[in-house]
Amino acid sequence: MINYHLIVSGQVQGVGFRWSTYQLAKELGLVGFVKNQIDGTVYIIVQGPHEIVRKFIKQVQTGVNQYAHVTNVQIKPGNLIDTQTFSIKESW
Repeated sequence: MINYHLIVSGQVQGVGFRWSTYQLAKELGLVGFVKNQIDGTVYIIVQGPHEIVRKFIKQVQTGVNQYAHVTNVQIKPGNLIDTQTFSIKESW
């Protein structure tokens, strides 16, 4: 299991990015959360098996839907979290 914290920049708010990210994570069986940040970025904590998390990150980097435009993804390893779900958190 691995855990990563992602900060996604670009046109990622107001375009269904959080919902599409949520759907992708659920489809892949990952846990964590996604939320908008006040600076216009989206913050993601994702956790799961190595290969599946890497697949998720690649999809986030290319954009999880046709409306989003990702310009940068900062990726940092994190500590494993104790959760069984992936959720959309309220902004800020």
